[in-house]
Amino acid sequence: MEPKNNAGKLHRAWSMYDWANSAYNLVITSTIFPAYYDAITTTKDVSGNIIGNNVMFFGYKIDSAALYTYAIAFAYLVIAIASPILSSIADYKGNKKSFMKFFCYIGSLACCALYFFTKDTLSLGIICCVIAAIGYCGSLVFYNAYLPEIAVESEQDKVSAQGFAYGYFGSVILQVICFVFVLVKPFEMDAGFASRLSFLLVGLWWMGFAQIPFAVLPKNKTLHAKNNVNILSNGFLELKKVWKQVRQMPVLRNYLGAFFFYSMGVQTVMLAATLFGSQVLHLAAEKLIICILLIQIVAIAGSYLMAKLSAILGNIKVLMITVTVWILICIIAYFIMTDIGFYIVAILVGFVMGGIQSLSRSTYSKLMPETNDTTSFFSFYDVTEKVAIVIGMFSFGLIEHITGNMRNSIFALTIFFAFGFLFLLFAQRKYSRSVQQQL
Repeated sequence: MEPKNNAGKLHRAWSMYDWANSAYNLVITSTIFPAYYDAITTTKDVSGNIIGNNVMFFGYKIDSAALYTYAIAFAYLVIAIASPILSSIADYKGNKKSFMKFFCYIGSLACCALYFFTKDTLSLGIICCVIAAIGYCGSLVFYNAYLPEIAVESEQDKVSAQGFAYGYFGSVILQVICFVFVLVKPFEMDAGFASRLSFLLVGLWWMGFAQIPFAVLPKNKTLHAKNNVNILSNGFLELKKVWKQVRQMPVLRNYLGAFFFYSMGVQTVMLAATLFGSQVLHLAAEKLIICILLIQIVAIAGSYLMAKLSAILGNIKVLMITVTVWILICIIAYFIMTDIGFYIVAILVGFVMGGIQSLSRSTYSKLMPETNDTTSFFSFYDVTEKVAIVIGMFSFGLIEHITGNMRNSIFALTIFFAFGFLFLLFAQRKYSRSVQQQL
């Protein structure tokens, strides 16, 4: 732990990585890229009516929304498999920050490369999209692992919320700049060029502001002196060791079960929201961007509100309330038919999106045992989330493919949230019993 007088500076520097990389999450994942992708992969007749969304990818004909969904699911699958190996190397070699930098740079450079993504370079765009997602998720494994090292338990909810708030605030600033390019089109630039310029700016923003945490975050020391350890297989052995510890901790075990199920829903909603708005409600790109921007602004308040409520009610109870709201969101989304309905859902999503992500991270940090192997424990957390996203995204795309209606995919997410709520209920009961036993 850093000296107390340096704690504030360290917390701010750590939070600045959220400021840096959240631009990817907003512009690439949620707003301009999905809208641009939908525009260049949609076929219209001479009257402007949509006649199809099929594209050719390496010789295969596939629906554009399904291709995007499967591409993102593949990226998360790669990270789920790779992160245990990377965490093992980071723990044994003491180079957590180096891996955080590596993934930051490949992700940000992939965003820059999206500047060359056009209708004629679809394969390049999808590949860069996958690499950017891998860079984003891969860096977060090591970024999140810093939380218990830089903040004591009583500060972790606040610092985690601060990170997400920085991220939402910073990403909104860049989103507004990109928004001006796309809608106002200064210097007579066309819409396609404005979008591709936005992708380039995201990469530069991410890479540039990441230099602040890279300069301030401490280097972690090598934790193991053994030289005969196979670091490729050791990561999975570390996960097995973590799982053995988790099994002996009923509250943490049930919490991770809840996190696994509700992450299927939360992340899928966030990744598929723009496609739902464009392909189901047929909202214009401008309305979608404004809507997602509204979500980010509301999410800043939501992340701090959840941190305040957790201090009063406790983390698990607040998460139960939040998951209940997510269930209501999916039900409402199934029935909405108008722009106003989509905006109402967006505001609700904003309040609970930042809160559930921030509180999930800090709750795990609080419940995990005291250990020097923070990277291994957060690798387990990350693998849990990434596998959940793969299942959530794949099931979302599969249900849409089978039924031909994305609304059914949205409604099916209520099942994941319901299981998440049940596991949180079990976790709360276990926690209450443990507190009573200690009295």
